[in-house]
Amino acid sequence: MSLQIFPILFCLCALVSGRVLDTRETERRMHPLFSAGSAGSRLKRAMPMIVFDPLKAEEQYAEYWQGLAHQTLDQQLESKLRLNTQLAKNVMLFLGDGMSIPTLTAGRVYLGGEEKQFSFEQFPFVGLSKTYCANMQVADSACTATAYLGGVKANYGTVGVSAAVQVKDCLAQGQPAHHVASIAAWAQRQGMATGLITTTSVTHASPAGIYAHSANRNWENDAEVIADNGDPSLCTDIAAQLISNPVGQKLNVILGGGRQNFLPKSVRDVSGAPGRRLDGRNLIEEWKRQHTNSAHYVQTRSELLGLSNHTSRVLGLFAPYHMPYHLDADAEEHPTLEEMVQVAMGILERQSAGRGYFLFVEGGRIDHGHHDTLALRAIDETAEFDKSVRWARTHSSTDDTLIVVTSDHSHTMSLAGYSSRKNDIFGINNGQLAADDLPYATLSYANGPGYNSNYLREGGAVKRKNLRAINMKNKDFMFPSTVPLESETHGGDDVAVFASGPYAQLFTGVFEQHFIPHAMGYASCLSDRNMCVDGGMARRPR
Repeated sequence: MSLQIFPILFCLCALVSGRVLDTRETERRMHPLFSAGSAGSRLKRAMPMIVFDPLKAEEQYAEYWQGLAHQTLDQQLESKLRLNTQLAKNVMLFLGDGMSIPTLTAGRVYLGGEEKQFSFEQFPFVGLSKTYCANMQVADSACTATAYLGGVKANYGTVGVSAAVQVKDCLAQGQPAHHVASIAAWAQRQGMATGLITTTSVTHASPAGIYAHSANRNWENDAEVIADNGDPSLCTDIAAQLISNPVGQKLNVILGGGRQNFLPKSVRDVSGAPGRRLDGRNLIEEWKRQHTNSAHYVQTRSELLGLSNHTSRVLGLFAPYHMPYHLDADAEEHPTLEEMVQVAMGILERQSAGRGYFLFVEGGRIDHGHHDTLALRAIDETAEFDKSVRWARTHSSTDDTLIVVTSDHSHTMSLAGYSSRKNDIFGINNGQLAADDLPYATLSYANGPGYNSNYLREGGAVKRKNLRAINMKNKDFMFPSTVPLESETHGGDDVAVFASGPYAQLFTGVFEQHFIPHAMGYASCLSDRNMCVDGGMARRPR
């Protein structure tokens, strides 16, 4: 036998006899048990013994869980065996920006317990969307908007243009052949009423996918174009496109933030904030001149809720840039997302003249909370987002209104550890200490600014702070992150898609994100005209 073989055999013997292949010890280490047994059976760094009390006494019995399963089975059979293949006269797309699957899981606990559900989680059809850009593994909100609104994968940082346009390519942006029309444009061609709502600026990446074609998502006003050494006469900024492009001009509803992108630097808005524009244009006044007396510009909650039933169009800008987080909002000044949906649906229903409507709704600040590792804010925004979906579904018919709820991308937040049920989702894990004998948070991020707020430097060493001494329920607490970054990144994992209404069954399985508008268009006779008769008002039998 060659002498070269002996070292290999020695290593193999060491592996077999050592810890690596000791499956019993490995199992105990990877899957600790937290029973009411003796303390000696627990890990050295375990927390005090937890008693896992059931939320309901009946949870101790198998019959309880079997009964729930039978109820779910009945619901599944009823919804799956009776498919709705009617025309979707109305289509609503609700986007939770950055609403990852862990965000939903944590959000359920925030709602009251692990067994809770968001309203859209009760929709009968669910799928998974693959979110990558044409040129990036992990997407941003611009290339994804082009996908779920325009049906085409695009490059990172670009919106409303094909992958033939690289970021900041001004000349390519101006070529009509590279423009991607959104489902709102498809709907307008068929005479449908259209609208967009967001809690961010109406010029931000997600809503821009409705009406704009830009090589840079940051070109929200002409000053941003100039700052990139661009020519605003060639690279029209996003706010100007909203006012000047045909799709933007035809929108019946535009609600969100972003006043500063529409005002010149010489003008201050109602809050005293100056405009950002360098071209001297007041785009809000231009919008007013474009439309009739039944079109209204509003800046406050009371003005929005006080609109007459004769309103044909509304431009509502409720903040200089993004609308405030729900936890920070002034209830007198800022409408909730649910209230904006209520007003929008009323206007669109009246203005559709029986031809239906398309409405895009974004809960945009879920994403911002995650970027700053402000998990409490992100999850509260998710709960607010759900209220708007619930209202829309309960005030529309599943017979003729398709509602799709999804996200554009995920984030790096995760839920970890072995906490007991009822444990505060924003608190520490109550089942285990870390290797440094300190508790760790149930929620944490793979990267982000939370690194600096959760670590100490002592004598050249880096140590974690004791989370017991920190108020983690503070809405401004930055949750721990492993890698220090100024802003937490997006995640590349798939996101969920929930659907209810006509042809909701199309949104099942695992599919590319750009499939979403094509499926919505098919359901509403926008993308496949051969399946429709009477100008799109009825569906031809298959």
